[in-house]
Amino acid sequence: MAKIVRKHENSRHCFICGLENKIGLKTEFFETEDGELAAVFTPTADHQSYPGVVHGGISAAVLDELIGRAINIKNPDMFAMTVELSMQYKKPVPYGKPLIGKAHITNDGTRIYEGEGIIYNENGEVCVIATGKYFKMPAERIAKDFDMEKDWFVNAKPDDPTEI
Repeated sequence: MAKIVRKHENSRHCFICGLENKIGLKTEFFETEDGELAAVFTPTADHQSYPGVVHGGISAAVLDELIGRAINIKNPDMFAMTVELSMQYKKPVPYGKPLIGKAHITNDGTRIYEGEGIIYNENGEVCVIATGKYFKMPAERIAKDFDMEKDWFVNAKPDDPTEI
């Protein structure tokens, strides 16, 4: 377990973190004291592939977002565009149960960084591992039609975890 030092932003409509997306995951992101970014989410039957199992593309999307956001730990005003993403599926990912993802940067270059992310099931078992390369871009270049004050905000709640 690692202590949470900061909660990261959510958006309104993103499929992964959008709080107003009716079929989205509403994932919450937390920065930990050990320099990782953690994600907490609970997929539903809307995210299934086979009964009881989350679609592999959903797992890939979560890990892509998680690794892509890891740059925000050192650079809060930096966004990222995916260059390459590689997946290893180890166990089926269940829906209807809270899941945790964790990611960290493995190589931080001037314009490109690399990272690794993992989704864990409720028993702490590794379900999916991803590695990826990302192109760093200032938020204003990616989010031209995005109102950073209205559409990008920390959704602090009294029951937010203090450790992950």
